[in-house]
Amino acid sequence: MVKKVGSVSWEAEEYIVRDHNALWYLGLIIINAGLIALAVWQGWWTFIALVVACDLVILTSNLRPPRKIKYSLDNEGLTEGERTRKYEDFRAFGVLKEGSNYSAVLIPKKRFGTRTKVYFPETNGEAIVDMLGARLPMEEIKLDFIDKLVNFLRI
Repeated sequence: MVKKVGSVSWEAEEYIVRDHNALWYLGLIIINAGLIALAVWQGWWTFIALVVACDLVILTSNLRPPRKIKYSLDNEGLTEGERTRKYEDFRAFGVLKEGSNYSAVLIPKKRFGTRTKVYFPETNGEAIVDMLGARLPMEEIKLDFIDKLVNFLRI
């Protein structure tokens, strides 16, 4: 029998905004110009299209401000905006601190499922961890290679 606990609600941005100065954009241009030059030299025409498509995705995602999302945890699960995720879909959770930002990371039961990362303000942290801890075991979360790469590239 799972004990009934109240609910906790908060509002947070969907992702961390990272600063990009002129040097970052210059680096992006230089790296992509080098990749395109290599592709032209080798005759990899589809690779050129891939590099350009990736540039467009990176630039548009960096220029779009993050949305504010309303989150809540209750006896049913985690609600992100209009979507509810049941506790039964996850095997564990952990907490990450990235700079001054905190996030709860929910680990799926499915082998190839994606982790769900939810940012929260420090003031709600204890209540959120208590709610998740009442339903799921807590595990230590480490950043994987992709997370480290994204943080390094500030994208």
